[in-house]
Amino acid sequence: MINNLELYNKSIKYVLEKNKFPELKNKTILITGINGMIASAIIDTLNYLNKYENYNIKIIGIVRNKQRILSRFKDYDNLEIIEHDIINPLLIHENIDYIINAASNSHPSVFASDPVGTLLTNFIGTKNLLDCAKYNDSRRLLYISSGEIYGEGSKNITSFKEDYRGFIDSTNPRSCYPIGKLSAESLCVSYSDEYGVDTVIARPCHIYGPTAKTDDSRALSQFIFNGLNHTDIIMKSRGEQVRSYCYVLDCVTGILRILISGVSSNAYNIANNKSIISIKETADIIAKLSNTEVKIVLANKNEKKGFNPVTRSVLDGKKLKSIGWVPRYDFPKGIETTLNIMK
Repeated sequence: MINNLELYNKSIKYVLEKNKFPELKNKTILITGINGMIASAIIDTLNYLNKYENYNIKIIGIVRNKQRILSRFKDYDNLEIIEHDIINPLLIHENIDYIINAASNSHPSVFASDPVGTLLTNFIGTKNLLDCAKYNDSRRLLYISSGEIYGEGSKNITSFKEDYRGFIDSTNPRSCYPIGKLSAESLCVSYSDEYGVDTVIARPCHIYGPTAKTDDSRALSQFIFNGLNHTDIIMKSRGEQVRSYCYVLDCVTGILRILISGVSSNAYNIANNKSIISIKETADIIAKLSNTEVKIVLANKNEKKGFNPVTRSVLDGKKLKSIGWVPRYDFPKGIETTLNIMK
């Protein structure tokens, strides 16, 4: 919901000032899930590099419903959009340098209504893209996983490093998302080991920003839309859960840094250590910026089915910073920028 394109482009320029990617010049990049918050922002960033920095990147975007997104990217050069569901095999008969797999159900209401599709899109879809990378002899495939793969941490754990493994309840249908992500991660490193397909894994924390869609049922996205509409910010819990957050364009530069500089078969958290706060605090910040009120209306049974049960989901982002990533937005600044772009 980008209403102030000038400010959005300034935000892209700002994150790129400290994050350079000359290795992407004249390359072809295939990106799936381009209707989503993160993948659409990746395309916006690559298009900016083409338009203002002469990167000459060819972008191939994969989406299930092409008509829904044509207007979103209508003025983009060097972008080819292909309608395809990655649950089915994908053959591209041209050179592809890099593949970024961002295709997945990504918010709670869909986890609750389509747990099977959520799991299979991550696992089977990733297999089909790995086969595509193998067939095209691509340089590298990056899989966008999730910080949810860490599950519930031990009481003495304050943040999750990439080698940590917590508890995920496999008998809870809501686990379709983290287990689907975790199984796809294993498939990536298995393809690297057995077939020599170069893979890397990005594990974003909770991402927010102006590329969110109105049907996004994640709490923070709903808070933002409440603020934009000048209606009460409705919390479905007491908001005591603590999370890592990251502005979507900082997440994009993190993904591109992993794509270029990450060590093969390694996973990297994408998290800003200046954006670790509770859900209640996020609501209060948005309410203050939008001059609205915070109210608690406890969730019903169906809403609770999609909730992330983890009480503390804080990711350690040092590994990604060690290879050159520089996040630029703390939470208050990121939220203020998001609201101004979406007004």
